[in-house]
This record gives sequence, structure tokens and C-alpha cells, in this order.
Amino acid sequence: MSNEFSFSIKSICFDEHYVPSDSTRITTNFANLARGERRQQNLRNTLTMINDRFNSLAHWDNPDANRYSVELEIVSVDIQIEGQANAFPSIEVLKTNIIDHKTNERIEGLVGNNFSSYVRDYDFSVLLLEHNKNRQGFSIPENFGELHGRLFQHFVKSDAYQRQFKKRPVICLSVSDSKVYQRSTNQHPVLGFEYLPNESSLTEQYFNKMGLNVRYFMPAGCVAPLAFYFFGDLLNDYSNLELIGTISTMETFQKIYRPEIYNAHAAAGQRYQADLKSQQHSLTKIVYDREERSKLAIQQGKFAEEHFIKPHKAFLEQWSANFSQSA
Repeated sequence: MSNEFSFSIKSICFDEHYVPSDSTRITTNFANLARGERRQQNLRNTLTMINDRFNSLAHWDNPDANRYSVELEIVSVDIQIEGQANAFPSIEVLKTNIIDHKTNERIEGLVGNNFSSYVRDYDFSVLLLEHNKNRQGFSIPENFGELHGRLFQHFVKSDAYQRQFKKRPVICLSVSDSKVYQRSTNQHPVLGFEYLPNESSLTEQYFNKMGLNVRYFMPAGCVAPLAFYFFGDLLNDYSNLELIGTISTMETFQKIYRPEIYNAHAAAGQRYQADLKSQQHSLTKIVYDREERSKLAIQQGKFAEEHFIKPHKAFLEQWSANFSQSA
């Protein structure tokens, strides 16, 4: 089974000169920013926000709040089915690298920021919508997310991943607006106060099939908890600087495309529920087209259906069943 898929990984720098390639998923948040008349200003402002946030969290031995800067790589992963001529674009993420200007050291950060996937687009924007079309009430298709989850786990365990990255990914997402989060007494020096959800969500269940656990923390200076999806032990497997790289990157992106939550005027209290209709928030100066992103998610989900799911349906079902038996 291990030889039936192979993965190829390539990366390019995400900086103010970045231009999305023709193969990049435009629904990917960083690609959405890098188009239009304000593309370069968008990118400059985003990177400045990330650096400023990093230095505010890594404040020790950093009196001028300029000791560190964050370099970002766009990591693209193609999946190749043995015997097939063409590879399929499966995953795209950002990886952080931290520059310590005091020691002139380049510190490798974590991969997983702005996680995006064609097959996930298919699951949520095609399969789930079609399943619930003209139905009374909401339900989830049988085996929903299982193929995607097993492909992701297979990738993280692959030689290609192990050669490229020292640590397993951490994926940071927004909280759900349908759940209530209660602040606990547990406080981490970087991640901040932990919040506990009142129930599980579809996103949690989906990422659990990818082998990921979730915990919710609100770092100092943040106004809402962030969802951290991870393997292993989030609090002990990663260094403070690695975690700060993820927080500063993803909190910045959340402020851009979820300002109602992460650029709100008031911080979350003891009990918190996000309100996407709230007007008590500020917009960043960064242009982001949320409506276009939603439309393109459907288009790209259909692309995955046409070029990956349907042509290889029998093989993928058999592979997924074999993966389950061998897990």
C-alpha cells in the first residue's frame, strides 16, 4: 500500500513580490491577498502585522520589539497515484521560519499555517452540499472526510514529509460561531488561557479523521480564542518561538478575513461565543474578497471531483479500506 501513492513537495517564498502561480488554489487565503491593484501593499501590510505580533509575544530580551522577523514559505504538495501520468495538487500550506537579528540565527518554524486542500473543498463544498440538497434538516454523508483524513495521515508519515520537515504540522483555525467556549484556569506562557468548548463541531470531527486533536487558547493581546489542531502534545512538543510563529501568522490572517471575531473591539470574557454579525470590530487596510473565496471553493471542489475523485473512485475506496485495516 505504501507504494501506491507518492508525494512531491515544492516551496516558494511568500513575500511582497509573491504572485500566485496558475496551479495555486485562489481560495487559499494568502493567494487571495496577492492579486489586484493593492496586491503589493496587501502583502507588505500582512508581513508587517505578522512581525509586529511576533515581537509583541516574544518580548523577553527584546526591548525595542524588533529582534525577530518571520519568513514564510508556501509549501505545495502534489500526490501521484502509481501508474498515472499526472500528479494531483493535494495540499497547500505556509511554513514559518524565524530570523533572530540579535544572534543572526535562522530558526525553523512550523508547517500547517493556512492549511488548504482540494479534497477538503470537495468534501465541504460539493459532497456535503449535494447530500443536504432538498433535505429536511442537516446530516453528514457516510464516511465523510475519511479519504481526506487518511491521505493526510499517509502524507505526514511519508518519507517526503520526514525529509522536508523536522516536526509534525500544527494547523490553527478560527473558533466556531455556533459553539460556546468557557475560559479555564489553565494558562500557558505563550498560548495564553485555555478555553473549553461546550460541544464538538463538524470541523473538529473532520480534523480528528486526519489524526489531529484540538485545543483552544487565547494568547495575550488576542481578543478571541484560536483553535490549534495538532498531533502529540501541543504544549510540550514545540518551542515557544515555534508556537509564536504560528500564532503571529494565523492571528494576522484571522484579523484580515475574520475581523468580526479577531479584530473585535472587546476581548472574549469568561464565557465566549463568536458573533459574525457583530458590527463592533475594525477592518484592516488589507483587501480580501471573502465572497469570491466562497464561490471559488465550490469550483475547486468540483475540480477535485472531476480530476481526482471520480476517475480513481474504485482505487481510492479500496485504498482507504486497506488503510483502515492496517491502521
